[in-house]
Parts: sequence; structure tokens; C-alpha cells
Amino acid sequence: MTVQAQTGAATAATPADTTAGEDGYPRRWAMLPVILIAMFMAGFDIWAVNVAAPSLQRDLHVSDAALQLIVGGYAFMYASGMVTGGRLGDLFGYKRLFLIGVVTFALASLACGVAPTAGVLVVFRLVQGLTGAVMVPQVVALITATFPARERSRALGYYGATMGLGFVSGQILGGGLIQANIFGLGWRAIFLVNVPVGIIALIVAAVVVPKARGLRKPRLDPLGAVGVSGGLALALVPLTLGRDEGWPVWTWVSLALALPVLAATVAWERRLTRAGGDPLLNLALFRDRAFSAGLLLNFAALFFFGSFMFVLTLLLQSGLGLSPLHAGIVNLPLALTFIAMTLVGPRVAARLGPRSITLGAVAAIVGALVLALTAAHYGGQLTGWETAPGTALIGIGQGLMVPSLMSAVLSHVRPEQAGAAAGVLTTTQQFSIASGVAVIGAVFYEVIGGAPTRASFVTGLTVVAWVDVALLVIAAALTYLLPRTRGAAVTRHAVE
Repeated sequence: MTVQAQTGAATAATPADTTAGEDGYPRRWAMLPVILIAMFMAGFDIWAVNVAAPSLQRDLHVSDAALQLIVGGYAFMYASGMVTGGRLGDLFGYKRLFLIGVVTFALASLACGVAPTAGVLVVFRLVQGLTGAVMVPQVVALITATFPARERSRALGYYGATMGLGFVSGQILGGGLIQANIFGLGWRAIFLVNVPVGIIALIVAAVVVPKARGLRKPRLDPLGAVGVSGGLALALVPLTLGRDEGWPVWTWVSLALALPVLAATVAWERRLTRAGGDPLLNLALFRDRAFSAGLLLNFAALFFFGSFMFVLTLLLQSGLGLSPLHAGIVNLPLALTFIAMTLVGPRVAARLGPRSITLGAVAAIVGALVLALTAAHYGGQLTGWETAPGTALIGIGQGLMVPSLMSAVLSHVRPEQAGAAAGVLTTTQQFSIASGVAVIGAVFYEVIGGAPTRASFVTGLTVVAWVDVALLVIAAALTYLLPRTRGAAVTRHAVE
């Protein structure tokens, strides 16, 4: 039986409708860990492959260009497909698209794990990114659709925490899996582990995830899908590959074309809206202060966090010569403080509202300052463990920020817009991470020079830490654009 679920202010709805909205989907808390585990896989594979890069080059004789596609190709396929993945969920149902995403992601992971050559791995790594773009927007959409307004911020907080854990654990668990060399699999284990996890998630999700979508089925917008995906690809491909390719002419041409293509796409979306159509990008979302300010804040915060984790990994493994496992252990203070703060963060957010994000940004600023001063003090004598106080503070800050970043944007989004909003948010997050790695990575590589030494790697970290301080100050300032309170919107959604 289909129930029309409502959240927010009272309307002329029947009492049954109002009760459904207040109570939410009955098995929503059983559903949440299942869909979050699936989402964790997608985030884990972004960072675990960074740790596996040396093993890939050794075992498959992967060229630098192929390695860029294996590491970065996933990210830009993942990001460029997010908005379209969200629309497909709105159109065909979030459960159906989620299950399709889980199956295809697991199959793509299996293909990556058994890839005999670098070329095969590149192809299926790109496919894996696309399947992640189908799966992940449905997670946010399902949370928005099935949780009542009073619980949605908490559920979205768990989503944000899981996303952050994917960043951190990709480094630690990925390094541990490679070092353990289970059954002689080496780097292949970081892909193959997704297969049993995917099977379990598929079986349980088939039972506990409801059929949910907006009551009004939107139409496809092929031109919008091509424009959004193409415009993002024009920006992400050169940002991902440009540095290692020496920034040839094509990278600058591609970057120059990205903005006009995206501008033309927005113009088309406006025209489609005026004509009464169903644009892929719901521009009405951007008129909401919480949504627009939250997107800017997400961009600044994840631009920092993605680039910071990238540079820290390079320092520990390439600069200090630590093994993947040893580097993961050095990252434990960051991971543990992040996890601890995600557990208490929702209570802090409930008490302080958006100021909890400000508090997290301040903690991260202090951590980046400590890290910069520590690196400058030790120089070439740095062993890795000296970074622990700074990274622990950054973990505290990010543990407060990342979970709340999600609810700052989505906690009051109308469920019929859930897929579109989720696609825009997750695209922004992935684009910010890729941009941060490219831009801050370029600064780091410029500092360490063509023949880097241990001391030059530490100098690079010092410079990046000061840049991070500036980024986090911007993020802290952006938190004051978030409204302190906001009434819940009246929404309708179909849940079976």
C-alpha cells in the first residue's frame, strides 16, 4: 500500500497523512546502516586506491597516465554522473536505482579486482565511478524521503560522518589490506572486499528499503544531463590529469570551455522551467539560503579536507618512506578523533545549530596552525608521529563539521526534490575534493621541486598547512551565512 508521507507545517491533509509524516517510515533506522554501508564503499574506494598506487605500478606496470585515470578517472566519472543519478532516482524510484547501483558497483569492483592488465583496470575503474554515481544520490534521497523532519538532521549527520570515515579509513584500512596481503591478493583486496559487502547490502536492502519517490514523476532532460556531465568533465579531466601531463594546451582549452558549457546548460534549464518542463537542475533550490550557503560551505570545507588528506598521504609514504600500514597507523589520531566527534557532534549541533560547524572550523584552524609550526620546527627530522597533535585537532574539527554540513544543506529539502538536491550536493562535494587535490596538489609539487628530498616534502606540508588555514578561515566565515532556524517545508512523498 502506498502512503503519502508529509512533513512540516499543518495542512488540510487527512489525519492519516499527517501521522505518516510525523512518524516517518517505520523501519527507517534499520534501513539507515544498510544504505550508509553501500555509500561507504564508494567513498572508501576514492582514497584506498591512492594508497595502492605504488603496488599498482609494480604489479601491473601501470604507466603514469594510466595511474592518473585509475585514481582520478573514478572521481570525475563519479562526480559528473551524480546529478543525472539523482534525477533517475526521482524518475524510477530510489530503491530501484539504489539496488541497481549496489549490484553494478559490486560487479565493477569484482572486475577491477581481477583485472589482468592496466588497460582493463582503467576501463572498469571508470565504470565503477559511474555506478557509484547511480547509487550514492539515492542514499540521501531515501533519508530525506523516509525520515520525519525532526529526525532528518540526525540521519544526515550519520551520512556526513560515514562520508568522512570513508576518507580516513580509505587510507588506514586500505593500507592494512594491502600490507596484510590476504590470500596473496595485495592491492586487489581493496576492490574485492566490496563484493561480499555489496551482496549483504543488496539482500538486506531488498527487505528494509521502501519503494519511495516523489508523487509526481519528472520527465527526463537529456540535454541538461549532457550539459551538466559534459561541463563538469571539461573541468574535472584537466584538473585531474593536467599536473602530471605538464598542463598541455588541451587542458587549458578544456578548462576554458567548462564555464560557457555550464552557463549554457543553466540557460537551457531556465528556459525549460519557464516552458513548464522538468529541468535536471532545479534552479529553485538555489533560491533557498540554507541550500546555497550550505553548498558554498561544503565546497570550502571539502576542498580543504580532500587536499589535506592527499598531501598528508604523499608526505608519509613518498616523503618519509613509510609503508601503507605504517602511514595508516600514523593517521590513527586523526581517525580516532574524527570518529569520537561524529558520535558527540549531533548533540553539539542540536545545542548550537550552525555554530557547531563554526566551532569545528576553528578547531581545524588551530590544528592546521599546529601542523604548520610542527613541520617548520622539525624540518627534515620529521618522522611522522610529530604530526599527531595537529592532525588530531583537524580530526576534531572535521568530525564536528562534516556530519553537520549535510544537514545544513538537506535537512529541510522537500522530498520530491530529494534526488535532485542530493545529486547537486554530492556533485559539489566530489568536484570540491577533485579541485582541492588538483590545486593544492599543484602548490605542493611546486614547492617540493623536481628532485624532492625528505626536507622538501616537509616544507611542502608547511606551505600547504598555511594555505589550509586560509581555506578554513573562509569556511568559518561562510557558516555565518547559514540561517539559525528555518521552518520545515510542507512536503509530500510516496513511500511503500
